[in-house]
Amino acid sequence: CRDSGVSSVVECRDSGVSSVVECRDSGVSRPPLEKLFQLEMRVLPILTKMELTGIHLDTATLHAYNKELTEGIAAAEQSIYKEVGHEFNIASPKQLQTVLFEERGLKAGKKTKTGYSTDTSVLEELAFEDPVPRMILDYREMAKLKSTYVEALPKLVDDQGRIHTDFVQTGTATGRLSCRDPNLQNIPVRNEAGRRIRSAFTAPEGKVLISADYSQIELVVLAHLSGDKNMSQSFIDGTDVHKATAALIYGVAPDSVTPEMRRTAKTINFGVIYGMSAFRLARDLGISRTQASQFIENYFAQYSSVDAFIKDTIKKAEETGWVETLFGRRRPIMNINSRNKLEKAAAERIAVNTPVQGSAADIVKTAMLAVSDALTASASPARLLLQVHDELIFECPDDKATIDTTIALIKDKMENAVKLNVPLRVSIEYGKNWGEFH
Repeated sequence: CRDSGVSSVVECRDSGVSSVVECRDSGVSRPPLEKLFQLEMRVLPILTKMELTGIHLDTATLHAYNKELTEGIAAAEQSIYKEVGHEFNIASPKQLQTVLFEERGLKAGKKTKTGYSTDTSVLEELAFEDPVPRMILDYREMAKLKSTYVEALPKLVDDQGRIHTDFVQTGTATGRLSCRDPNLQNIPVRNEAGRRIRSAFTAPEGKVLISADYSQIELVVLAHLSGDKNMSQSFIDGTDVHKATAALIYGVAPDSVTPEMRRTAKTINFGVIYGMSAFRLARDLGISRTQASQFIENYFAQYSSVDAFIKDTIKKAEETGWVETLFGRRRPIMNINSRNKLEKAAAERIAVNTPVQGSAADIVKTAMLAVSDALTASASPARLLLQVHDELIFECPDDKATIDTTIALIKDKMENAVKLNVPLRVSIEYGKNWGEFH
């Protein structure tokens, strides 16, 4: 193919002759993808090194946790049987349907080919009406942790006691890195079970792990993209954005914000990025839909530019059929003009989330490049091991001077990877295992 010299997309079609391709200029504006391509290609060898290096796994920690989970699962089974009044196969959707919808008379929701759904979302709804669905969810979580991580991970270590994941650059539509075999990005982060699993990822003798985590990066990106003054000011001042949001939507002084108020504000802050409805907010917080609607209304009253950004993004997607990140990564938005309300609502959520999450993902990749180049240039013995969403995990010699130098380098390069209208901030910790962090 030959470019005509005009800055536009080159459209190619085969002329019918073997290996001969005729090119013509389509006249469509060329998306700025060259820099994005270069970014991805420069990240590739870094990911290769991370895969080859791996991270040390303390299998004894997982074997001990496996014993606890086995006992916990057995106890959970007996509690469920006692509550239901008889034994049944908890893993059988059909038998579970009988217990929940026939014996206990709970209202069925989504229907599948084998009957009414008993998936997680359905059980979360039913948990407000009956104790059994919550017990089933707890049982499932323990069973999943046991099979997916606690039993599976020790089988994957090499003769050095290290485990090697495969990073995927094309696994998500937003540009986020994913990993597989094993997937270390899906380890739960908000509960004790996830911390127990992460604690098995350790630094070998004479080393420490360093965790560098972008603070609220998606909200920082949202503040930048929307230009909202209230949200931006929180990040500029370095205050707790969730506490600041709570003060605004509740109409109280920051010092009067309670933990419950902050939790509500945090749920809304992140929910906005994912198009959370009043119904979902009410369910997550255990409040009425009327109260949830009022919270969302108050939120957009205080963050009016965020509201405008969401509406403008959806409108542009309707007109063009796509959205893009700060780095020019484009994503087609299917069904954005669908007449089906459910399809359109889902498309709108994707349209709003993609520029935020995708931009954050590209910032993290840019930071990986900056840090890796700086470590190489300074001949640092520290090594980048993992990237888990907004967090980078390094392995470093257990020497105070080396640790301090490495942390200073990482912080500088990550916080200055990209210049936004609001500052990027990085939280850094070090210790002997991943479970010690945040």
